[in-house]
Amino acid sequence: MNQPRQQLLEAAQQGDAQAITELLAVCQPDLKRFARRTCSNAEDAEDAVQIALWALYRKVGALRCVATFATWMFRIVERECFRLFRIKKYHDALDELGEGDMPVAAMVPTDLRLDLVRAMEGLSAPYREVLILRDVHELTAPEVAAQLGLSLEAVKSRLHRARTQVRQQLLNSGYWMKDGAPEIPEQNGGSHVL
Repeated sequence: MNQPRQQLLEAAQQGDAQAITELLAVCQPDLKRFARRTCSNAEDAEDAVQIALWALYRKVGALRCVATFATWMFRIVERECFRLFRIKKYHDALDELGEGDMPVAAMVPTDLRLDLVRAMEGLSAPYREVLILRDVHELTAPEVAAQLGLSLEAVKSRLHRARTQVRQQLLNSGYWMKDGAPEIPEQNGGSHVL
């Protein structure tokens, strides 16, 4: 990194608004060139550059080593290009399906939805947020861990406990008994529903 850019970066890390603005302007052409080569189309390249510049604006003060700045910025662009490519590939695959081929979501009865919402509301906040991110927003476990700042093991543990508590709450609510599902006697004298 040349000397003026390094001084600009150091000033931006100290919170100098003018330096941050200049740094954004200085970095943009290099990031655009890299994004055009990395992304699948020009629109995705522009989006990736904007994400990288936004990350720079928000987190420049957290950068520990000035020497890693360029690598950090290019890595953000690269990851964003790949993420946009995956999304585009998924949507293109859905676009190719005919109307009769489209997957149809099963209708969930209203009373089950209500029981499920009550069960999720009854969870403690740490369990509820992991369950919602993983099962409702369909994030992967590593994505949930990154978003919440937890280890992967902690996410898996909380998710397991949350699902167990929700399952138990649904069994206790008697939802399956409304459908006439058979009870199965347990060895300890109780019974549970399929």
